[in-house]
Amino acid sequence: MEESEHTTSSKSWFWKWVLNNQLVSTLLIILLLLINIFVFTKIAYIFSPLKGIFSIIGFPMVGAGILFYMIKPIQDFLVKKGVHKSIAILLNFILLIMLLLAAIFSFIPIVEKQLRELVTQLPIYYKIISEQVERVVQSNTFSAVQEQLNGINMDFLQSLGTRVNGLLNVTFSGIGNVVGAVGEFMIGIITMPILLFYLLQDGEKILPAVLQVFPTRSRRRMSIVLTEMNQQISSYIRGQLTVAIAVAIMFSIGYAIIGLPYGITIAILAGALNVIPYVGSFFGILPALVVGFVISPWMFVQVFIVFVIEQTLEGRLVSPLILGNSLQMHPVTILVVLLTTGKIFGLVGLLLGVPGYAVLKVIISHIFDWYKDYSGLYKEETTKEEIIIES
Repeated sequence: MEESEHTTSSKSWFWKWVLNNQLVSTLLIILLLLINIFVFTKIAYIFSPLKGIFSIIGFPMVGAGILFYMIKPIQDFLVKKGVHKSIAILLNFILLIMLLLAAIFSFIPIVEKQLRELVTQLPIYYKIISEQVERVVQSNTFSAVQEQLNGINMDFLQSLGTRVNGLLNVTFSGIGNVVGAVGEFMIGIITMPILLFYLLQDGEKILPAVLQVFPTRSRRRMSIVLTEMNQQISSYIRGQLTVAIAVAIMFSIGYAIIGLPYGITIAILAGALNVIPYVGSFFGILPALVVGFVISPWMFVQVFIVFVIEQTLEGRLVSPLILGNSLQMHPVTILVVLLTTGKIFGLVGLLLGVPGYAVLKVIISHIFDWYKDYSGLYKEETTKEEIIIES
């Protein structure tokens, strides 16, 4: 009894008024987070050199990481079947090369042809849409809008198709920026398979090497944290890319059935945009709706029906089967994350915002678990039913 009283009296004021007060500790955590955000906004210029470095090494590193997570299950399967790791890596590279060649000789020519046709037809599409819009804005309600439309430079918009079509045949001579971009892209293409090889060869050594940085007492907990982070990233990348491929296939079939022009190109675009949750699906259907609207009202309706069917299959069958609820994130949370990261980091934020949030969520959840154990504020109280049973 005396020891407990002595222990209680020896508690510091910080323990009594902060750590032992749930409201104060919560407000303190929020305050610290806000201070960190404020400080980061003031010293963000310090990290500007990192942006230039990441622009060079980011593409091969991110590309190699995505390919690593996609290929790793195949390699693990081959190794379990008794195939030597080096042979398994070689087989995976052969598979990648075959898929790349299949895409080059099958899809890329079709997409290039459809893109040329599409950009050539852009002035015609604009003219048709303008005529449809002018019919709607004839009323007095839309008179102000009509005045704005009449002030648009028609010659510039009609030449848009010619300008875009010319970009497909542009040469690199005398264009320094294009040469630099192509150079960085080629360096990334050459570096990516090298990074991928070492990830497949020595990927298991990364976690033990990272754990050596942390104190011995913390390594077990950090191993759990890093393992969960790896699982979150791998499940998201594999799931999103698989769903994106499924979306492209479903749209291709749907557009082929209704006879939509440029269907394969628009379907591939929709699949690529689908890697951005929720927002990508909306932007992916816009080109198809525009083309359908220009062709005929019935084609517009058919495109919308294909979209509804695809969304139903994706939401009810494909996504639950492939993704499940691996990230355990509410749709509203995903939208807020996308809006925030997209505003701050642009396209990169839209692509990496959700997995980045998932990683941050794992870290914060473990920090909170540690805080619960340390503070003792979250111990479950004995209920009345337990008291009755014990008595």
